[in-house]
Amino acid sequence: MACAGMAGGVWADVPRYKYRVRFTDKSLTAFSIERPEAYLSARALARRERQGIAVDSADLPVCTAYIQAVVREGAVPVCTSKWNNTLLVASDDSLLAVRLARHPFVKAVRRVWTVGPDAEFPRNEHRRQEVKNRWQKSADPYGAAVAQIRLHRGDSLHAAGFRGEGMQIAVIDAGFYNADAVKALKGLRLLGVKDFVHPASDIYAEHNHGRKVLSCLAAQRPHVMVGTAPEASYWLLRSEDDATEQPVEEDYWAAAAEFADSVGVDVVNTSLGYHSFDDAADHYRYRDLDGRVSLMSAAASVAAAKGMLVVVSAGNAGLDTWKKITPPADAEGVLTVGAVDGEGVNAVFSSVGPTADGRVKPDVMALGEEAAVIADDGSVETANGTSFAAPVFCGLAACLWQACPWLRVDQLLDLLRRSGDRADCPDNIYGYGIVDVWKAYQTARTRAPKTEEE
Repeated sequence: MACAGMAGGVWADVPRYKYRVRFTDKSLTAFSIERPEAYLSARALARRERQGIAVDSADLPVCTAYIQAVVREGAVPVCTSKWNNTLLVASDDSLLAVRLARHPFVKAVRRVWTVGPDAEFPRNEHRRQEVKNRWQKSADPYGAAVAQIRLHRGDSLHAAGFRGEGMQIAVIDAGFYNADAVKALKGLRLLGVKDFVHPASDIYAEHNHGRKVLSCLAAQRPHVMVGTAPEASYWLLRSEDDATEQPVEEDYWAAAAEFADSVGVDVVNTSLGYHSFDDAADHYRYRDLDGRVSLMSAAASVAAAKGMLVVVSAGNAGLDTWKKITPPADAEGVLTVGAVDGEGVNAVFSSVGPTADGRVKPDVMALGEEAAVIADDGSVETANGTSFAAPVFCGLAACLWQACPWLRVDQLLDLLRRSGDRADCPDNIYGYGIVDVWKAYQTARTRAPKTEEE
């Protein structure tokens, strides 16, 4: 995701390089599959148990002994990915990769970030823009969001009492500028925030993209704007560094997704995607869109396999030479969302499929052309992008899962696809089409497990 750069004080101690170290195994781990409570929360374990998902070696943390050996070579640990069995480290040493590759437990080493002229921290000097919270109220309780909710009959689901209560949603994005100050998000049920790019930063002073995405989900200002899951609880996680576009952001994302899993999140929304980078040698090719080549896609696939619903924006390359979906939209088991306008017509910028291995993408469509979002100053504005189609639909999917808690994530995905208006003839522009979530709920109710009283 390319965002405008931000200025601020120079971070003088920034290392010149970051390396992704991939290990061969976890044979020296101090953890065990038999005692998962040491690295997974009770809620995370309950989600697995509810869906019949066993804890396996992918859940085991990266081997501490291997990390310590890498540190002894002069590297500074940044984050890990247990699912990919990788360690991200920082260093000023351009020859570190050569030394690390000599260790028998190191499978591969790749430089994924090089310091650039925009590597500045903190970047908070523009905090805070005046928050005026001036709106023009609507007669409709949903306010400016009415079209994006009623397109899917989400209002019927809400009226039945399903507005996200009890569901936990992680929003992995680029920053949440002013999200703590705008009145439309004052009712946000916040579980916590975590920045994987610069852990010491103020996540509310970074980029505004995440706040716009969050507002599609969580806004609670009747007659102004109401989100699709206003009563859900939220984790706000930052993985995108908009100052550069380098593969390290996939490492940050994987770490964020694993954190979300570990605390027991039900649903992940990510309106980020990468197919081109600052260095052309890092660009993805069409044949790479198989859900495995991109580290971020591989992590998203595991996240889905761990029982989370992972909702991903398709990408905005429809008018570019690339045109295709952007990783992690190619991941196995995720719900990829493309964009339509208010008439249900494909937005020209919305990326298309299929994946390299022939899977239909996007999966479904939602309003992403002139979608209602909350602006920096707290007012309502419209924005274009699959970045907003994804959270619009993500919230409704979370409400549907709240209504049908007996569904496994794979069953939920199947139900959503079958409830699309193109379910009988899916294609790689619209996918399975625009989903009627009320229809999906009615279908699921007929297949709900019987209680003892029944």
